[in-house]
Amino acid sequence: MENWTFAELQYERPDMDKVMALLRAYTERVRSASSAQEVIDAVLEQDRETAPVMDMATLVMVRHTLDTTDEFYDAENAWLDQTVPTLMPDSVAFTAALEESPFRKELEERFGKEFFVSAELQRKSFCEKNIPLMQREAELTNEYQKIMAACQVDFEGEPRNLYGLQKFFEHEDRGVRRRAFRAYSDFYASHEARLEEIWSELIDIRNEMGRNLGFENFIPLGYMQQGRTDYGPKEVAAYREQVRREIVPLCEKLYAAQAKRLGIDAVYAFDEKRVFPDGNAVPAGDDDFMIETARQMYHELSPETGEFVDFMIDHRLMDLKNKPGKASTGYCTSLFGRKAPFVFSCFNQTIFDMQVLTHELGHAFAFYRAMRHQELSELANTSTDIAEIHSMSMEQFAYPWAERFFGKDADKFRFAHLQEALTFVPFGVAVDEFQHICYENPGLTPKERTWEWHKLEEKYMPWRRYEDDEFMARGGYWYHKLHIFLYPMYYISYTLTTMGAMEFKKKAMEDWASAWRDYLALCDIGGKLGYLESLKLAHLSVPFEDGAVARVIAPAKEILERGL
Repeated sequence: MENWTFAELQYERPDMDKVMALLRAYTERVRSASSAQEVIDAVLEQDRETAPVMDMATLVMVRHTLDTTDEFYDAENAWLDQTVPTLMPDSVAFTAALEESPFRKELEERFGKEFFVSAELQRKSFCEKNIPLMQREAELTNEYQKIMAACQVDFEGEPRNLYGLQKFFEHEDRGVRRRAFRAYSDFYASHEARLEEIWSELIDIRNEMGRNLGFENFIPLGYMQQGRTDYGPKEVAAYREQVRREIVPLCEKLYAAQAKRLGIDAVYAFDEKRVFPDGNAVPAGDDDFMIETARQMYHELSPETGEFVDFMIDHRLMDLKNKPGKASTGYCTSLFGRKAPFVFSCFNQTIFDMQVLTHELGHAFAFYRAMRHQELSELANTSTDIAEIHSMSMEQFAYPWAERFFGKDADKFRFAHLQEALTFVPFGVAVDEFQHICYENPGLTPKERTWEWHKLEEKYMPWRRYEDDEFMARGGYWYHKLHIFLYPMYYISYTLTTMGAMEFKKKAMEDWASAWRDYLALCDIGGKLGYLESLKLAHLSVPFEDGAVARVIAPAKEILERGL
Protein backbone atom coordinates (compact mmCIF):
# COMPACT_ATOMS: atom_id res chain seq x y z
CA MET A 1 0.00 0.00 0.00
CA GLU A 2 1.75 3.15 -1.20
CA ASN A 3 -1.16 5.53 -0.65
CA TRP A 4 -2.21 4.43 2.83
CA THR A 5 -3.14 6.85 5.61
CA PHE A 6 -2.98 6.32 9.34
CA ALA A 7 -6.77 6.33 9.68
CA GLU A 8 -7.04 3.51 7.14
CA LEU A 9 -4.71 1.15 8.99
CA GLN A 10 -6.60 -1.92 10.19
CA TYR A 11 -6.15 -3.12 13.75
CA GLU A 12 -6.03 -6.82 14.49
CA ARG A 13 -5.42 -8.08 18.00
CA PRO A 14 -2.00 -9.79 18.04
CA ASP A 15 -1.82 -13.50 18.80
CA MET A 16 0.51 -13.34 21.79
CA ASP A 17 0.82 -17.12 22.03
CA LYS A 18 2.17 -17.08 18.47
CA VAL A 19 4.60 -14.29 19.38
CA MET A 20 5.86 -16.28 22.36
CA ALA A 21 6.33 -19.32 20.17
CA LEU A 22 8.24 -17.26 17.61
CA LEU A 23 10.57 -15.85 20.27
CA ARG A 24 11.27 -19.34 21.60
CA ALA A 25 11.91 -20.67 18.10
CA TYR A 26 14.36 -17.88 17.32
CA THR A 27 16.08 -18.37 20.67
CA GLU A 28 16.66 -22.00 19.75
CA ARG A 29 17.94 -21.00 16.31
CA VAL A 30 20.50 -18.69 17.93
CA ARG A 31 21.62 -21.34 20.41
CA SER A 32 22.01 -24.04 17.73
CA ALA A 33 23.57 -21.83 15.04
CA SER A 34 26.80 -23.07 13.50
CA SER A 35 27.81 -19.76 11.92
CA ALA A 36 27.63 -16.04 12.56
CA GLN A 37 25.46 -15.54 9.49
CA GLU A 38 22.85 -17.92 10.89
CA VAL A 39 22.63 -15.83 14.04
CA ILE A 40 22.48 -12.57 12.07
CA ASP A 41 19.68 -13.99 9.92
CA ALA A 42 17.77 -15.05 13.04
CA VAL A 43 18.09 -11.55 14.53
CA LEU A 44 16.86 -9.87 11.35
CA GLU A 45 13.99 -12.29 10.82
CA GLN A 46 12.88 -12.07 14.45
CA ASP A 47 12.80 -8.30 14.14
CA ARG A 48 10.71 -8.47 10.97
CA GLU A 49 8.30 -10.97 12.51
CA THR A 50 7.68 -9.04 15.73
CA ALA A 51 7.61 -5.51 14.26
CA PRO A 52 3.96 -5.84 13.11
CA VAL A 53 2.95 -6.87 16.64
CA MET A 54 4.61 -3.81 18.09
CA ASP A 55 2.94 -1.70 15.40
CA MET A 56 -0.48 -3.03 16.48
CA ALA A 57 0.34 -2.06 20.07
CA THR A 58 1.33 1.42 18.89
CA LEU A 59 -1.85 1.73 16.82
CA VAL A 60 -3.96 0.94 19.90
CA MET A 61 -2.05 3.39 22.09
CA VAL A 62 -2.46 6.21 19.58
CA ARG A 63 -6.14 5.61 18.96
CA HIS A 64 -6.78 5.33 22.68
CA THR A 65 -5.16 8.72 23.31
CA LEU A 66 -6.98 10.25 20.34
CA ASP A 67 -10.27 9.49 22.09
CA THR A 68 -10.03 8.22 25.64
CA THR A 69 -13.81 7.70 25.67
CA ASP A 70 -13.64 5.11 22.85
CA GLU A 71 -14.62 1.91 24.65
CA PHE A 72 -13.10 -0.48 22.11
CA TYR A 73 -9.61 1.02 22.14
CA ASP A 74 -9.80 1.59 25.87
CA ALA A 75 -10.40 -2.14 26.32
CA GLU A 76 -7.68 -3.10 23.81
CA ASN A 77 -5.23 -0.74 25.47
CA ALA A 78 -5.98 -2.33 28.86
CA TRP A 79 -5.57 -5.82 27.34
CA LEU A 80 -2.18 -4.92 25.90
CA ASP A 81 -1.07 -3.35 29.20
CA GLN A 82 -1.77 -6.68 30.86
CA THR A 83 -0.44 -8.90 28.06
CA VAL A 84 2.75 -7.28 26.75
CA PRO A 85 4.66 -7.76 30.06
CA THR A 86 4.06 -11.52 29.77
CA LEU A 87 6.28 -11.52 26.65
CA MET A 88 9.26 -10.31 28.63
CA PRO A 89 10.59 -13.70 29.81
CA ASP A 90 10.83 -14.98 26.22
CA SER A 91 12.24 -11.68 24.97
CA VAL A 92 14.90 -11.71 27.69
CA ALA A 93 15.73 -15.34 26.87
CA PHE A 94 16.30 -14.38 23.23
CA THR A 95 18.67 -11.54 24.10
CA ALA A 96 20.47 -13.77 26.63
CA ALA A 97 21.08 -16.30 23.85
CA LEU A 98 22.63 -13.53 21.75
CA GLU A 99 24.85 -12.41 24.64
CA GLU A 100 26.08 -15.97 25.13
CA SER A 101 26.58 -16.68 21.43
CA PRO A 102 30.09 -17.75 20.36
CA PHE A 103 29.59 -15.35 17.44
CA ARG A 104 29.14 -12.27 19.59
CA LYS A 105 32.16 -10.56 18.03
CA GLU A 106 30.60 -10.82 14.57
CA LEU A 107 27.26 -9.58 15.90
CA GLU A 108 28.95 -6.55 17.43
CA GLU A 109 30.62 -5.80 14.12
CA ARG A 110 27.24 -5.94 12.35
CA PHE A 111 24.95 -4.26 14.88
CA GLY A 112 27.35 -2.31 17.13
CA LYS A 113 28.43 -2.73 20.73
CA GLU A 114 25.43 -0.74 21.97
CA PHE A 115 23.23 -3.59 20.74
CA PHE A 116 24.63 -5.72 23.54
CA VAL A 117 24.61 -2.90 26.05
CA SER A 118 20.85 -2.63 25.43
CA ALA A 119 20.47 -6.39 25.66
CA GLU A 120 22.26 -6.42 29.01
CA LEU A 121 20.08 -3.57 30.26
CA GLN A 122 16.95 -5.47 29.27
CA ARG A 123 18.14 -8.57 31.11
CA LYS A 124 19.26 -6.72 34.23
CA SER A 125 16.09 -4.63 34.42
CA PHE A 126 13.64 -7.54 34.29
CA CYS A 127 12.51 -10.34 36.56
CA GLU A 128 9.30 -12.34 36.42
CA LYS A 129 8.26 -11.15 39.88
CA ASN A 130 7.85 -7.70 38.35
CA ILE A 131 5.26 -8.71 35.73
CA PRO A 132 2.18 -8.17 37.98
CA LEU A 133 3.75 -4.94 39.23
CA MET A 134 4.19 -3.72 35.64
CA GLN A 135 0.57 -4.58 34.94
CA ARG A 136 -0.64 -2.63 37.97
CA GLU A 137 1.66 0.28 37.08
CA ALA A 138 0.00 0.44 33.65
CA GLU A 139 -3.46 0.52 35.22
CA LEU A 140 -2.51 3.44 37.44
CA THR A 141 -0.83 5.49 34.72
CA ASN A 142 -3.84 4.87 32.48
CA GLU A 143 -6.11 6.19 35.21
CA TYR A 144 -4.01 9.34 35.54
CA GLN A 145 -4.31 9.97 31.79
CA LYS A 146 -8.05 9.49 31.89
CA ILE A 147 -8.43 11.98 34.75
CA MET A 148 -6.46 14.56 32.76
CA ALA A 149 -8.35 13.89 29.51
CA ALA A 150 -11.71 14.19 31.26
CA CYS A 151 -11.08 17.78 32.33
CA GLN A 152 -13.98 20.02 31.29
CA VAL A 153 -13.90 23.39 33.07
CA ASP A 154 -16.47 26.07 32.23
CA PHE A 155 -14.39 29.16 31.55
CA GLU A 156 -15.26 32.32 29.64
CA GLY A 157 -18.54 30.82 28.52
CA GLU A 158 -17.23 27.51 27.16
CA PRO A 159 -16.11 24.12 28.49
CA ARG A 160 -12.30 23.93 28.35
CA ASN A 161 -9.87 21.08 28.70
CA LEU A 162 -6.40 21.58 30.16
CA TYR A 163 -4.86 22.78 26.88
CA GLY A 164 -7.83 25.07 26.35
CA LEU A 165 -7.29 26.69 29.75
CA GLN A 166 -3.59 27.20 29.14
CA LYS A 167 -4.33 29.46 26.20
CA PHE A 168 -5.66 32.05 28.66
CA PHE A 169 -2.38 32.12 30.60
CA GLU A 170 -1.24 34.57 27.87
CA HIS A 171 -4.37 36.77 27.95
CA GLU A 172 -3.92 40.55 27.94
CA ASP A 173 -6.25 40.95 30.95
CA ARG A 174 -4.40 40.04 34.12
CA GLY A 175 -7.67 39.17 35.80
CA VAL A 176 -8.43 36.62 33.08
CA ARG A 177 -4.96 35.14 33.46
CA ARG A 178 -5.44 34.91 37.21
CA ARG A 179 -8.82 33.21 36.89
CA ALA A 180 -7.58 30.79 34.20
CA PHE A 181 -4.62 29.75 36.34
CA ARG A 182 -6.88 29.37 39.35
CA ALA A 183 -9.29 27.19 37.35
CA TYR A 184 -6.30 25.09 36.28
CA SER A 185 -5.13 24.85 39.89
CA ASP A 186 -8.62 24.02 41.17
CA PHE A 187 -8.92 21.14 38.73
CA TYR A 188 -5.83 19.48 40.21
CA ALA A 189 -6.85 20.37 43.76
CA SER A 190 -10.24 18.74 43.22
CA HIS A 191 -8.49 15.50 42.28
CA GLU A 192 -5.71 15.75 44.86
CA ALA A 193 -6.93 12.90 47.05
CA ARG A 194 -6.95 10.35 44.21
CA LEU A 195 -3.74 11.69 42.67
CA GLU A 196 -2.05 11.29 46.07
CA GLU A 197 -3.18 7.67 46.17
CA ILE A 198 -2.01 6.97 42.62
CA TRP A 199 1.40 8.52 43.23
CA SER A 200 1.84 6.73 46.56
CA GLU A 201 1.05 3.38 44.98
CA LEU A 202 3.33 4.07 42.00
CA ILE A 203 6.21 4.85 44.38
CA ASP A 204 5.61 1.61 46.27
CA ILE A 205 5.26 -0.47 43.09
CA ARG A 206 8.34 0.96 41.43
CA ASN A 207 10.46 0.67 44.55
CA GLU A 208 9.37 -2.95 44.89
CA MET A 209 10.42 -3.52 41.28
CA GLY A 210 13.85 -2.12 42.14
CA ARG A 211 14.18 -4.27 45.27
CA ASN A 212 13.18 -7.38 43.31
CA LEU A 213 16.24 -6.72 41.13
CA GLY A 214 18.55 -6.24 44.11
CA PHE A 215 18.49 -2.43 44.30
CA GLU A 216 17.67 -0.29 47.30
CA ASN A 217 14.86 1.48 45.47
CA PHE A 218 13.56 2.23 41.98
CA ILE A 219 16.15 4.84 40.95
CA PRO A 220 18.80 2.49 39.46
CA LEU A 221 16.04 0.66 37.56
CA GLY A 222 14.64 4.02 36.39
CA TYR A 223 18.01 4.96 34.93
CA MET A 224 18.23 1.57 33.22
CA GLN A 225 14.74 1.95 31.76
CA GLN A 226 15.89 5.21 30.18
CA GLY A 227 18.89 3.45 28.64
CA ARG A 228 21.45 5.27 30.78
CA THR A 229 24.79 3.55 31.07
CA ASP A 230 27.20 6.49 30.75
CA TYR A 231 26.24 8.32 33.93
CA GLY A 232 24.29 8.08 37.15
CA PRO A 233 22.71 10.12 39.98
CA LYS A 234 26.07 11.58 41.04
CA GLU A 235 26.65 13.20 37.65
CA VAL A 236 23.04 14.41 37.50
CA ALA A 237 23.32 16.02 40.94
CA ALA A 238 26.46 17.88 39.83
CA TYR A 239 24.66 19.02 36.68
CA ARG A 240 21.67 20.27 38.70
CA GLU A 241 24.08 22.34 40.77
CA GLN A 242 25.46 23.93 37.60
CA VAL A 243 21.89 24.86 36.65
CA ARG A 244 21.25 26.40 40.07
CA ARG A 245 24.47 28.37 39.86
CA GLU A 246 24.39 29.49 36.20
CA ILE A 247 20.78 29.53 34.98
CA VAL A 248 18.65 30.39 38.03
CA PRO A 249 20.17 33.90 38.42
CA LEU A 250 19.62 34.55 34.69
CA CYS A 251 15.98 33.50 35.02
CA GLU A 252 15.50 35.86 37.96
CA LYS A 253 16.85 38.69 35.82
CA LEU A 254 14.57 37.73 32.91
CA TYR A 255 11.44 37.65 35.05
CA ALA A 256 12.34 40.94 36.73
CA ALA A 257 12.62 42.53 33.27
CA GLN A 258 9.32 40.93 32.30
CA ALA A 259 7.60 42.44 35.34
CA LYS A 260 8.94 45.83 34.37
CA ARG A 261 7.68 45.42 30.80
CA LEU A 262 4.24 44.39 32.02
CA GLY A 263 4.10 47.24 34.54
CA ILE A 264 3.52 44.99 37.56
CA ASP A 265 5.33 44.68 40.86
CA ALA A 266 6.35 41.05 40.26
CA VAL A 267 5.62 38.20 37.88
CA TYR A 268 3.23 35.72 39.47
CA ALA A 269 2.71 32.18 38.21
CA PHE A 270 -0.29 33.36 36.19
CA ASP A 271 1.85 36.09 34.56
CA GLU A 272 4.80 33.98 33.44
CA LYS A 273 3.41 33.20 29.98
CA ARG A 274 2.51 36.85 29.25
CA VAL A 275 5.88 38.01 27.99
CA PHE A 276 4.94 41.30 26.27
CA PRO A 277 2.47 43.99 27.43
CA ASP A 278 0.95 44.42 23.95
CA GLY A 279 0.48 40.68 23.50
CA ASN A 280 2.51 37.60 22.79
CA ALA A 281 3.09 36.28 19.32
CA VAL A 282 0.11 34.33 18.02
CA PRO A 283 -0.05 32.18 14.88
CA ALA A 284 -0.94 34.15 11.75
CA GLY A 285 -3.52 31.55 10.70
CA ASP A 286 -5.58 28.56 11.78
CA ASP A 287 -4.46 24.99 12.39
CA ASP A 288 -4.42 24.10 8.68
CA PHE A 289 -2.40 27.24 7.91
CA MET A 290 0.21 26.16 10.48
CA ILE A 291 0.54 22.69 8.98
CA GLU A 292 0.83 23.98 5.41
CA THR A 293 3.38 26.61 6.48
CA ALA A 294 5.36 23.88 8.21
CA ARG A 295 5.40 21.95 4.93
CA GLN A 296 6.87 25.00 3.17
CA MET A 297 9.45 25.53 5.92
CA TYR A 298 10.68 21.95 5.88
CA HIS A 299 11.01 22.02 2.10
CA GLU A 300 13.18 25.12 2.32
CA LEU A 301 15.16 23.87 5.32
CA SER A 302 16.71 20.92 3.48
CA PRO A 303 15.95 18.26 0.86
CA GLU A 304 15.88 15.68 3.65
CA THR A 305 13.22 17.49 5.71
CA GLY A 306 11.19 18.26 2.56
CA GLU A 307 10.93 14.56 1.70
CA PHE A 308 10.06 13.78 5.33
CA VAL A 309 7.27 16.34 5.77
CA ASP A 310 5.59 15.24 2.55
CA PHE A 311 5.59 11.68 3.86
CA MET A 312 4.03 12.81 7.17
CA ILE A 313 1.29 14.89 5.55
CA ASP A 314 0.53 12.56 2.68
CA HIS A 315 0.05 9.61 5.03
CA ARG A 316 -1.84 11.71 7.62
CA LEU A 317 0.66 10.92 10.35
CA MET A 318 -0.15 13.93 12.53
CA ASP A 319 -3.17 14.58 14.74
CA LEU A 320 -2.68 18.04 16.20
CA LYS A 321 -6.09 19.65 16.70
CA ASN A 322 -7.57 19.96 20.18
CA LYS A 323 -10.87 18.20 20.86
CA PRO A 324 -12.90 16.76 23.76
CA GLY A 325 -11.80 13.38 25.04
CA LYS A 326 -8.34 13.67 23.55
CA ALA A 327 -5.54 12.86 25.98
CA SER A 328 -3.86 15.92 27.47
CA THR A 329 -0.41 15.21 26.15
CA GLY A 330 1.92 15.42 23.19
CA TYR A 331 4.24 12.78 21.83
CA CYS A 332 5.91 11.18 18.83
CA THR A 333 5.88 7.44 18.29
CA SER A 334 6.57 5.19 15.32
CA LEU A 335 5.37 2.24 13.28
CA PHE A 336 8.62 0.52 12.38
CA GLY A 337 6.94 -1.93 10.02
CA ARG A 338 5.97 1.03 7.83
CA LYS A 339 8.99 3.15 8.72
CA ALA A 340 6.45 5.77 9.75
CA PRO A 341 6.57 8.21 12.69
CA PHE A 342 3.32 9.53 14.20
CA VAL A 343 2.88 12.89 15.97
CA PHE A 344 0.16 13.66 18.51
CA SER A 345 -0.66 16.96 20.21
CA CYS A 346 -3.37 19.53 20.93
CA PHE A 347 -3.04 22.92 19.24
CA ASN A 348 -4.24 25.90 21.30
CA GLN A 349 -3.47 28.90 19.01
CA THR A 350 -0.38 30.05 20.91
CA ILE A 351 3.35 29.75 20.24
CA PHE A 352 2.96 26.26 21.68
CA ASP A 353 1.63 25.22 18.26
CA MET A 354 4.91 26.22 16.62
CA GLN A 355 6.78 24.24 19.27
CA VAL A 356 4.70 21.17 18.39
CA LEU A 357 5.47 21.58 14.68
CA THR A 358 9.17 21.74 15.41
CA HIS A 359 9.72 19.74 18.62
CA GLU A 360 7.56 16.70 17.87
CA LEU A 361 8.42 16.82 14.18
CA GLY A 362 12.08 16.93 15.21
CA HIS A 363 11.50 13.60 16.94
CA ALA A 364 9.60 12.36 13.90
CA PHE A 365 12.37 13.40 11.49
CA ALA A 366 14.95 11.55 13.58
CA PHE A 367 12.75 8.44 13.61
CA TYR A 368 12.22 8.76 9.85
CA ARG A 369 15.95 8.94 9.20
CA ALA A 370 17.02 6.24 11.69
CA MET A 371 14.40 3.78 10.44
CA ARG A 372 15.96 4.13 6.99
CA HIS A 373 19.57 3.87 8.18
CA GLN A 374 19.34 1.21 10.90
CA GLU A 375 18.25 -2.30 9.99
CA LEU A 376 16.79 -3.23 13.40
CA SER A 377 13.85 -1.53 15.08
CA GLU A 378 15.77 -1.42 18.35
CA LEU A 379 18.63 0.47 16.72
CA ALA A 380 16.21 3.04 15.27
CA ASN A 381 15.32 4.06 18.82
CA THR A 382 17.82 6.08 20.78
CA SER A 383 17.93 7.05 24.44
CA THR A 384 15.80 9.94 25.62
CA ASP A 385 18.97 11.90 26.35
CA ILE A 386 19.77 11.98 22.63
CA ALA A 387 16.21 11.95 21.28
CA GLU A 388 15.36 15.27 22.90
CA ILE A 389 18.38 16.87 21.22
CA HIS A 390 16.74 16.01 17.89
CA SER A 391 13.53 17.77 18.88
CA MET A 392 14.86 20.80 20.76
CA SER A 393 17.47 21.56 18.11
CA MET A 394 14.80 21.50 15.41
CA GLU A 395 12.95 24.18 17.40
CA GLN A 396 16.04 26.39 17.12
CA PHE A 397 16.60 25.61 13.44
CA ALA A 398 13.10 26.95 12.67
CA TYR A 399 13.81 30.51 13.86
CA PRO A 400 14.50 31.95 10.35
CA TRP A 401 10.96 31.00 9.33
CA ALA A 402 9.22 32.73 12.25
CA GLU A 403 7.87 35.48 9.97
CA ARG A 404 5.93 32.85 8.02
CA PHE A 405 4.17 31.63 11.13
CA PHE A 406 3.84 34.86 13.14
CA GLY A 407 4.12 37.75 10.69
CA LYS A 408 5.03 41.01 12.42
CA ASP A 409 5.29 39.15 15.75
CA ALA A 410 8.19 36.97 14.62
CA ASP A 411 10.74 38.66 16.90
CA LYS A 412 8.37 38.32 19.82
CA PHE A 413 8.16 34.61 19.12
CA ARG A 414 11.92 34.21 18.93
CA PHE A 415 12.55 36.08 22.19
CA ALA A 416 9.74 34.37 24.12
CA HIS A 417 10.69 30.94 22.83
CA LEU A 418 14.37 31.37 23.67
CA GLN A 419 13.50 32.75 27.10
CA GLU A 420 11.26 29.77 27.78
CA ALA A 421 13.93 27.34 26.59
CA LEU A 422 16.19 28.54 29.41
CA THR A 423 13.62 29.36 32.11
CA PHE A 424 12.28 25.83 31.69
CA VAL A 425 15.58 24.23 32.75
CA PRO A 426 15.34 25.00 36.50
CA PHE A 427 11.81 23.56 36.53
CA GLY A 428 13.08 20.49 34.67
CA VAL A 429 15.85 19.75 37.16
CA ALA A 430 13.38 20.30 40.01
CA VAL A 431 11.14 17.60 38.53
CA ASP A 432 14.12 15.28 38.43
CA GLU A 433 15.22 15.99 42.00
CA PHE A 434 11.62 15.61 43.19
CA GLN A 435 11.51 12.07 41.82
CA HIS A 436 14.80 11.20 43.50
CA ILE A 437 13.44 12.49 46.80
CA CYS A 438 10.17 10.54 46.50
CA TYR A 439 11.75 7.20 45.62
CA GLU A 440 14.54 7.60 48.18
CA ASN A 441 12.09 8.56 50.96
CA PRO A 442 8.98 6.36 50.53
CA GLY A 443 7.98 7.02 54.13
CA LEU A 444 7.05 10.64 53.37
CA THR A 445 3.33 11.33 53.59
CA PRO A 446 1.57 12.72 50.50
CA LYS A 447 1.48 16.22 52.00
CA GLU A 448 5.16 15.98 52.99
CA ARG A 449 6.06 15.03 49.42
CA THR A 450 4.14 18.02 48.10
CA TRP A 451 5.99 20.26 50.57
CA GLU A 452 9.26 18.89 49.17
CA TRP A 453 8.15 20.30 45.81
CA HIS A 454 7.53 23.66 47.49
CA LYS A 455 11.10 23.61 48.80
CA LEU A 456 12.44 22.75 45.35
CA GLU A 457 10.61 25.77 43.92
CA GLU A 458 12.35 27.94 46.49
CA LYS A 459 15.68 26.43 45.44
CA TYR A 460 15.30 26.45 41.65
CA MET A 461 12.46 28.92 41.01
CA PRO A 462 12.80 31.61 43.70
CA TRP A 463 10.78 34.03 41.54
CA ARG A 464 7.67 31.82 41.66
CA ARG A 465 4.66 33.48 43.41
CA TYR A 466 1.11 32.14 43.71
CA GLU A 467 -0.77 35.00 45.37
CA ASP A 468 -3.63 33.48 47.44
CA ASP A 469 -3.67 30.03 45.81
CA GLU A 470 -3.26 27.75 48.84
CA PHE A 471 -2.97 24.54 46.81
CA MET A 472 -0.15 25.83 44.63
CA ALA A 473 1.56 27.71 47.47
CA ARG A 474 2.04 24.47 49.43
CA GLY A 475 3.53 22.71 46.40
CA GLY A 476 0.65 21.48 44.24
CA TYR A 477 2.18 22.53 40.93
CA TRP A 478 3.99 19.23 40.47
CA TYR A 479 0.74 17.32 39.92
CA HIS A 480 0.38 18.66 36.39
CA LYS A 481 3.62 17.12 35.15
CA LEU A 482 2.45 13.86 33.64
CA HIS A 483 6.01 12.57 33.13
CA ILE A 484 6.30 12.07 36.91
CA PHE A 485 3.43 9.60 36.76
CA LEU A 486 3.88 8.09 33.28
CA TYR A 487 7.57 8.25 32.42
CA PRO A 488 9.68 7.95 35.58
CA MET A 489 13.16 9.49 35.55
CA TYR A 490 12.67 10.77 31.98
CA TYR A 491 12.42 14.49 32.64
CA ILE A 492 16.08 15.32 33.21
CA SER A 493 16.54 14.48 29.52
CA TYR A 494 14.71 17.66 28.48
CA THR A 495 17.21 19.78 30.38
CA LEU A 496 20.34 17.90 29.31
CA THR A 497 19.22 18.12 25.71
CA THR A 498 18.47 21.83 26.02
CA MET A 499 22.23 22.14 26.40
CA GLY A 500 22.68 20.22 23.13
CA ALA A 501 20.09 22.40 21.41
CA MET A 502 21.80 25.58 22.57
CA GLU A 503 25.08 24.25 21.21
CA PHE A 504 23.46 23.38 17.88
CA LYS A 505 22.02 26.91 17.82
CA LYS A 506 25.52 28.35 18.17
CA LYS A 507 26.93 25.98 15.52
CA ALA A 508 24.10 26.88 13.08
CA MET A 509 24.78 30.61 13.54
CA GLU A 510 28.48 30.08 12.78
CA ASP A 511 28.39 27.42 10.02
CA TRP A 512 24.98 26.10 8.97
CA ALA A 513 26.29 23.40 6.62
CA SER A 514 28.53 21.91 9.31
CA ALA A 515 25.75 22.06 11.93
CA TRP A 516 23.31 20.29 9.60
CA ARG A 517 25.83 17.53 8.81
CA ASP A 518 26.30 16.90 12.53
CA TYR A 519 22.55 16.94 13.12
CA LEU A 520 21.87 14.46 10.31
CA ALA A 521 24.60 12.17 11.63
CA LEU A 522 22.99 12.24 15.08
CA CYS A 523 19.58 11.38 13.58
CA ASP A 524 20.87 8.65 11.27
CA ILE A 525 22.84 6.78 13.91
CA GLY A 526 19.69 6.11 15.92
CA GLY A 527 20.53 3.98 18.96
CA LYS A 528 23.62 2.33 17.55
CA LEU A 529 25.90 4.38 19.81
CA GLY A 530 25.72 5.19 23.51
CA TYR A 531 25.04 8.66 24.93
CA LEU A 532 28.62 9.90 25.21
CA GLU A 533 29.61 8.38 21.86
CA SER A 534 26.61 10.04 20.20
CA LEU A 535 27.59 13.42 21.64
CA LYS A 536 31.11 12.91 20.30
CA LEU A 537 29.77 11.97 16.85
CA ALA A 538 27.80 15.24 16.71
CA HIS A 539 30.67 17.28 18.19
CA LEU A 540 28.60 18.26 21.26
CA SER A 541 29.73 18.94 24.83
CA VAL A 542 29.10 16.64 27.81
CA PRO A 543 26.69 18.56 30.10
CA PHE A 544 28.07 17.04 33.33
CA GLU A 545 31.54 18.49 32.88
CA ASP A 546 32.10 21.49 35.12
CA GLY A 547 31.65 24.72 33.20
CA ALA A 548 29.72 23.08 30.35
CA VAL A 549 26.38 24.72 31.22
CA ALA A 550 27.82 28.24 31.36
CA ARG A 551 29.68 27.71 28.10
CA VAL A 552 26.83 26.31 25.98
CA ILE A 553 24.18 28.80 27.14
CA ALA A 554 26.45 31.82 26.61
CA PRO A 555 25.19 32.75 23.09
CA ALA A 556 21.52 32.44 24.10
CA LYS A 557 22.19 34.37 27.29
CA GLU A 558 23.78 37.19 25.30
CA ILE A 559 20.80 37.34 22.90
CA LEU A 560 18.29 37.46 25.75
CA GLU A 561 20.20 40.07 27.75
CA ARG A 562 20.38 42.31 24.68
CA GLY A 563 16.60 42.19 24.50
CA LEU A 564 15.98 43.22 28.11
